[in-house]
Amino acid sequence: MKKECKHPTQEAARLQKPMLSRLNRIEGQIRGVKRMIEEDAYCDDIIHQISASRAALREVQNLLLDNHIRHCVKEQLFHGKDNVIEELVHTVRKMTR
Repeated sequence: MKKECKHPTQEAARLQKPMLSRLNRIEGQIRGVKRMIEEDAYCDDIIHQISASRAALREVQNLLLDNHIRHCVKEQLFHGKDNVIEELVHTVRKMTR
């Protein structure tokens, strides 16, 4: 079953650009970590890069969650689809593991 959430075009475009920009930077960070491992860089430096990559990915996740709550969840609740609350609780639990 496909889940739907209609975003206003302007809102989707506003969110998409910074997320894609962040993801491109994260992709570069991950390539950098791979290169560091291939070049046998100092372990502590690699660990710091991995932590920075995870933090950047968490930011994208937080942007998506914020948007999801403000638009998708709000819209579904407005239309009486209370099951979205269980879905949201499940998502938040997965995020906090």
